[in-house]
Amino acid sequence: MYSANLSCVQNILLSLIRTNNKVLRGGFMDDVQLLRYSRQILLPDVDIDGQQALLDAKVLIIGMGGLGSPVAMYLAAAGVGHLYLSDFDTVDLSNLQRQIVHGEADIGKSKVTSACETLADINPLVNLTPITEKLDAQHLLAYAKEVDVVVDCTDNLATRFMINEACVQARKPLVSGAAIRLEGQITVYPNQDNNTACYRCLYRQETLPTETCSQTGVIAPLVGIIGSMQALETMKVIMGLGESLAGRLLLLDASTMEWCEMALSKNPQCPVCATATE
Repeated sequence: MYSANLSCVQNILLSLIRTNNKVLRGGFMDDVQLLRYSRQILLPDVDIDGQQALLDAKVLIIGMGGLGSPVAMYLAAAGVGHLYLSDFDTVDLSNLQRQIVHGEADIGKSKVTSACETLADINPLVNLTPITEKLDAQHLLAYAKEVDVVVDCTDNLATRFMINEACVQARKPLVSGAAIRLEGQITVYPNQDNNTACYRCLYRQETLPTETCSQTGVIAPLVGIIGSMQALETMKVIMGLGESLAGRLLLLDASTMEWCEMALSKNPQCPVCATATE
């Protein structure tokens, strides 16, 4: 089905070689992959090396809801080689307003099963690991150690604390996003050393009033905006592209479409990252 278009690959490769004076090393990507990801490969900041980094990467996405839907769909489409999808919930009718990885025919299915079916249709070249059980701290840490990046798409503070602690212990980057009502936020916690803030530095109280979309509502495209940005930040972290949101929290007021930025500083008394071992 791809053969009619494969002649385009030669032009893409010639453009890459003439522009960047590069030669493919080892021929890791075949013609179908080169064509599928050609629009990314043509970007000088991505190129062959960046795309290969995506293909080699493993990403854990926790939550297959409003945020997890665009995160998973864009990472699969972009060619992240192995996606671990975690959610213990099932699809219901009220999810469909914003959780675009699911459809009406998926009502009653596991969200992870539904998402795997959609992602396999988007890009059958991506490896998918479904995780349908509720993860405890021990299993979450094991998965965090296994992947390159963790993406938090949950809406539960206790779960977010547990995800953060696992990422700090495993020294793995955490891409964190949240959306509720008409408000969204996103940042990246590198967790590579003891010099940067973690999620617990931002939320210093052990217990806070918790609100979820099911309680207070959310406008549908907002989760698409924040989730798409989470996917982009994940790709940037994997490829080492540009400047990530590490140390910066972006806040969106969708009612006015105004963004503001807040600097994140490490809490020296943080019960999670201040005590993490070197």
